[in-house]
Amino acid sequence: MLLILIGALALSGPSRARDITLHKMSVEEIKSACAKVGGAFSQDNGGYGCGTNCLGGPGTDCIVNCKTDQKCVAQVIGGRRPHNVMEALRKPERHRR
Repeated sequence: MLLILIGALALSGPSRARDITLHKMSVEEIKSACAKVGGAFSQDNGGYGCGTNCLGGPGTDCIVNCKTDQKCVAQVIGGRRPHNVMEALRKPERHRR
């Protein structure tokens, strides 16, 4: 039974969301990238960000948040390692379904 539990946890690990630190970006950079991928941009006194469904529409599956005057953080699903905001907000073509 323990072996089954360990196997189930190992297989579910890559599908969990995780945070990736990106470089500091301006409001304009995030807003522009968000528009290009079809996401929903938001801003408040604490910062700004964009959320997408990872497939070219608004949603919360792929998110990039930036606190004012700090580096941005991307929240991605699975084992992806995006290097920029565009990669963080959409899945690579070969992984889309």
